[in-house]
Amino acid sequence: MVLQVAFDLTDKQKKVLAAEGYLLVKGGPGSGKTTISILKAGKIVKEDLKTDQRVLFMSFARATVSRVLEAIAGENEITPDVKRHIEVDTYHAFFWRLIKTHGYLLGLPRSLVILTPPSEAVALSDIRNGYKSDDKLSQQELKEKKQQEYAERRRLAVEKGLVCFDLFAEMAGALLHRSNKIRRIISNAYPVIILDEFQDTTPDQWHVIRALGRDSKLFALADPEQRIFDFIGADPERLQHFEAEFAPSTFDLSSENHRSKGTDLTHFGNDILRGKFTKKTYDGVSIIDFDANHNQAVTKVIVETLKARKRLINDGPKNWSLAILVPTKRMTRIVSDAFREPPGTLPKIEHNAAVDMEAVILAAEIIAYLLQSHGEKSCVAGVAGFVGLICSYFRGKSGDTPSKTSLKEAARISVAFQRVVDCCGVGKAVPKNNIFLPIEAAYNAIHDLTLTGDPDIDWIAVRKFLDVADCKRLNEISREVRNLRILNRGTQLRESLSQNWRNTGRYSDALEIVRQAFIQEHFSTNTKPESGVVVMNMHKAKGKQFDEVIIFEGWPRIAKRKIMANPDRIVRGNMRDNVNDQARQNFRVSITRAKRRTTILTPIGDPCILLIPENNG
Repeated sequence: MVLQVAFDLTDKQKKVLAAEGYLLVKGGPGSGKTTISILKAGKIVKEDLKTDQRVLFMSFARATVSRVLEAIAGENEITPDVKRHIEVDTYHAFFWRLIKTHGYLLGLPRSLVILTPPSEAVALSDIRNGYKSDDKLSQQELKEKKQQEYAERRRLAVEKGLVCFDLFAEMAGALLHRSNKIRRIISNAYPVIILDEFQDTTPDQWHVIRALGRDSKLFALADPEQRIFDFIGADPERLQHFEAEFAPSTFDLSSENHRSKGTDLTHFGNDILRGKFTKKTYDGVSIIDFDANHNQAVTKVIVETLKARKRLINDGPKNWSLAILVPTKRMTRIVSDAFREPPGTLPKIEHNAAVDMEAVILAAEIIAYLLQSHGEKSCVAGVAGFVGLICSYFRGKSGDTPSKTSLKEAARISVAFQRVVDCCGVGKAVPKNNIFLPIEAAYNAIHDLTLTGDPDIDWIAVRKFLDVADCKRLNEISREVRNLRILNRGTQLRESLSQNWRNTGRYSDALEIVRQAFIQEHFSTNTKPESGVVVMNMHKAKGKQFDEVIIFEGWPRIAKRKIMANPDRIVRGNMRDNVNDQARQNFRVSITRAKRRTTILTPIGDPCILLIPENNG
């Protein structure tokens, strides 16, 4: 049976569709790897699978999963019945299902809970506090630190049933290699597995894939030039490992471009990799400089964003998307803050900021706790819970790189609270300069707010109260939680909070509801493709696509005509000696996220070193 398609496939795509057995398909951004994999999956379902079997498509990013699901839904050549036999999921979600069901075979408790990244950061903060930053550690110290972190992760999993994401692949691999029965159950359910972004698999993930490949046919999709996760263990030899292990039929689609056809975006991205430019100008690429100071830099990115937005409103698709991609987390904040509160008479820009979520989630737990405790009689235990969450916020807000300042802040708050408890216990007056007092005052005052039962209204009311409280620590927490995006109308979190109010007349379980919502959000495949203006770190753009992209990097700090600092650059310090494959690949990935146009903003006098041909550097 031959699958009929409504558009013309290239000769290489036809060969992929006809091939049997294990496959490796290589190609760059927009080369058609995903499209042909979907058509291939449909063909396999129709011709080869039993009624209770499915093709499994796995990817790292939920954004990619959502895009694949959307592509499958829109593929008219594949019938609804066939579509139901194509399952799309993230590696993490697949691994978790294995561990949740069979983890007891590894000595884990029967009841398991995911230890989310923010909670993991809190749990490991004491270990990390005992070391300097990673870039100041010797190789031996770095090894010792990682061993201690790993030991604590294992202890939390085995003793408490708290399993962090970093252990998922290791544990899933152990189950599949140790148990032929479990492996065969999986392979019987999924006789064909499609592996997206295969070049980024870590050793533990590759260990899982080797086990799956014993009984399931594997179809690996990879862009050898898009390997941007070397820092977490992705091996540049991974494609060779796959070829040696499974002897697949290999196809190269790298010369094809379906995403940004009619532009030179892919051509320019490939020239960035080589460090040699083959054209004087590239269709779809604009390089614009800006004056190297904060006000003029943010003004430039605002102006160029407004221009791009106008172009897309006038000439773009209905649900157009514009990404502002920056090299660092700090730059994400700088741009988002500038869009919210622009200088001079420039208009505000509605946008979503894809910030790291540790601080946001921990701040959201504090809001949830305040909603939950509202209406309860104020007591030491209630205040202690509030203080504990604030301390957890400061210990975990920076993820796996906690600052000494934040850790000391958590310790200061804890000590100040205990001092108040001790003073009250013996009838002594509390010192007026105790830093816990404004925290306590805000906690007590929030009980005077009138809640409505509408989670959106009540959440915002509590957040705004913290924003104006006479406490800089609570002000910071309020600012962080502004980045929460899952409390929109119709979301599971909103509905669960509403139901909790209807059932009990208050938000009696708000904290647990919020915690579960973030876990569900991590595994959700229902996220819609990005639309409107989005600000994000360049790493976070992997697997996504936008109508236009603006890449905005930092600028040098100059004193006495010398560069004294050069933060937030695409290449560290914007120095030729720091140019490496990782920087080039990351830049290429960002450039090729666009369908229509990429604009690169770089400072006058010290332009991005990757834009300068190497023989001129």
